[in-house]
Amino acid sequence: MNAQDIRNKYLSHFKNQGHVIIPRANMVPYNEPSVLFTGSGMQPLIPYLLGEKHPEGTRLVDSQTCLRAQDIEEIGDNRHTTFFEMLGNWSLGDYYKKEEINWLFDFLVNVVGLDPKRLFITCYIGNEEFGIPKDTEAAGLWIDLFKTQGIEAKTVDIGSEADGYAKGMGDGKIFYYEGKKNWWSRNGAEKDTPIGDPCGPDTEVFYLFDQVEHDTKWGEHCHPNCDCGRFIEIANSVFMAYKRTEAGFEPLAKPNVDFGGGLERIASAAIDSPDVFKISLLWPIIEKLEQLSHKTYDSHTESMRVIADHLRAATFLAVDGVAPSNKEQGYVMRRLMRRAILRAFDLGIEQNFMQEVVPVIADLYHNDYPEVAENRQKVVDVLMKEEKVFRQTLRKGKAMVGKLSADGLTGKEVFVLYDTYGFPVELSIEEATVQGVKISDSWREEFETLMAEQKARSQTASKGAFKGGLGGHTLQHKKYHTATHLMYQALRDVLGDHVVQNGSNITEERLRFDFSHPEKVTAEQLKQVEDIVNREIEKDLQVSYAEYPTKVAREEKGALGQFGDRYGETVKVYSMKDPKSSADERPFSFEICGGPHVDHTLQLLEDGKRFKILKEEASSAGIRRIKAVLQ
Repeated sequence: MNAQDIRNKYLSHFKNQGHVIIPRANMVPYNEPSVLFTGSGMQPLIPYLLGEKHPEGTRLVDSQTCLRAQDIEEIGDNRHTTFFEMLGNWSLGDYYKKEEINWLFDFLVNVVGLDPKRLFITCYIGNEEFGIPKDTEAAGLWIDLFKTQGIEAKTVDIGSEADGYAKGMGDGKIFYYEGKKNWWSRNGAEKDTPIGDPCGPDTEVFYLFDQVEHDTKWGEHCHPNCDCGRFIEIANSVFMAYKRTEAGFEPLAKPNVDFGGGLERIASAAIDSPDVFKISLLWPIIEKLEQLSHKTYDSHTESMRVIADHLRAATFLAVDGVAPSNKEQGYVMRRLMRRAILRAFDLGIEQNFMQEVVPVIADLYHNDYPEVAENRQKVVDVLMKEEKVFRQTLRKGKAMVGKLSADGLTGKEVFVLYDTYGFPVELSIEEATVQGVKISDSWREEFETLMAEQKARSQTASKGAFKGGLGGHTLQHKKYHTATHLMYQALRDVLGDHVVQNGSNITEERLRFDFSHPEKVTAEQLKQVEDIVNREIEKDLQVSYAEYPTKVAREEKGALGQFGDRYGETVKVYSMKDPKSSADERPFSFEICGGPHVDHTLQLLEDGKRFKILKEEASSAGIRRIKAVLQ
């Protein structure tokens, strides 16, 4: 069974258990201030895990495309990718551990066909300090399931990861780990769980590649959470059973289930290959690179892995409306592409790179994701344009090396060439040698220091790239979210119906809104938008929502949405309407959204505040950006 089959069988498997298949969310999260990208399958479902009613019900399933940009530097080994698909199913206060674990085991063993002897399980060991019991319930369910396969599943108390390296596995099948490994909260272990947040134990499934030998550089003994590569985590079921309070952990009246399984990793297990790049969603890209370069994967493994991963990520970013730029999502996309182009140079591929490789990637997804087929040519054009720009940058970089100071090439200059212009480090040294430019003896140490500082900044910025997903539900955030809806409609009133939302970012201090418009918005137009928003706020519009069939909401009732969003059969539409208006009068704002919002708009003007636009600028070609505040 290839990866495409596994994805479709998974969706069908849970559909048969009463789940509604929901479409993947955009790779750029809507109204999420803490992250640049959708980094997990759970992230788009946060409002519903926090208690909002989902329009499709209490059992949901999907395959979510994800990007974790903080993993860029790790690409090149056999199992890390920046882009991946997360298979997910959710119970929103519906079923719980027994159903989830049984259905998961059935899927992995009977549908995918994994050998149960190769599956190993981890469970939560409990925490006496907080009065949270050991998850013997989950372990017992796994024991019974392995018994159906004639396997005796013994349990072993491990504790920490360090304990695992010291103790080893013995003859265990199910392993109890502490909260740092088998407890879910947005900030990690029990003591770090924020007050008011849902949280709980999880159980993880690992696949054993027994052809891989344990590397003792990681620790004396191997165990499921070892980093040597013998074990790979393929599935994780989170049981949101508690809410953190000032007094401790309070059981939830209706606990949730959140399952996430890496499609690529499950597919890797299905072909029993520890090299994830051998699966059907990556290997055709490698084969194309071999054809173009006349080199083999075995001889140029790392470069081909980097290219395959990075271009897959860039392709889906382009499908979801991102264009290469020097800011935020566009910057990450540009970095991914340029790293891929440089690796292509290493392989000797110097022409027609994007137009040869990107169609191969599109072919892998166009049957299962219609938006890939619909945007195919646009994606190729966007990526080819960036390739052309970068080739010019490389020429410029070569010229800049010759213009350096009389002191020669230092680590700082190498870093600037690399970080600002994307000029390869070794190429800087090579070019300096060719041009007779003196090279500082300490250039590498200085360069690596600057790189380490940049990496530390990047990790700080992306820390909790998923953990932050539970943010955005304070009153101030709700106010800015509501103001965003009002401004969207006001922009359409002033500029025209061609204005479509292209993204937003909301914090507790301000809102930022991207929208389609071909030219700079004039000061007079911005003042008109401001006045309209404040006028509507002062009417104290009532904020409410209703659920509609998607076709009815979009085509019959004219609800606004965000560019690139995909919807299920039913959507939640928020309405902001003057309470003094007639019943048949159209609301001022009528928009598809998952929340959160205030109940009535006068809440936005508490403490004498007004809506004010601070800045209007270009975001990318044909896209404008507004930043606004309540002050």
